[in-house]
Amino acid sequence: MNTLIEKYKGIHPGIILERLLNKKAISQRPFALSIGEHPQTINAITKGRRKLNIALALKIEEKLSLEEGSLALLQTYFDIKEEKSKAKQNTPDLTLLRKSLFWDTDISKIDWQEQSVAVIKRIFERGNDIEKKEINRFYKSIRIKDALAQTIRKPYTIYKNKENA
Repeated sequence: MNTLIEKYKGIHPGIILERLLNKKAISQRPFALSIGEHPQTINAITKGRRKLNIALALKIEEKLSLEEGSLALLQTYFDIKEEKSKAKQNTPDLTLLRKSLFWDTDISKIDWQEQSVAVIKRIFERGNDIEKKEINRFYKSIRIKDALAQTIRKPYTIYKNKENA
């Protein structure tokens, strides 16, 4: 098991499962039915769209004669890798920013670097002192000065001005 874990550490166990099924020339649908699962469930797992729970991992391991817990451990290592990559994302301290400032979007999906100008303008327009201080800490003063110095874009017009036509 150690070699399997070390070799595939951080890879979704569904990808490993798909590889094992292909090696043994087993189709997903009959395999799923043989362990009492829906074929759609196995397909979603092999495509990496769904997590592999422990109960299902044990069924699969038993059917494929794998060491008990190997697929569950792979899922755990994959989850750890995913969580670390989320933690590496450079974001301000969201506990200091009110979600109501970003009422029109999911605050967890904001790209803080790509949308920095919009974020800075919104915080400095509607934020309190604590929020402004956090944005100052996160973006640094030069970037904030540049963002606040940008002019507001002109609204789109539907009708052309007769003089320009």
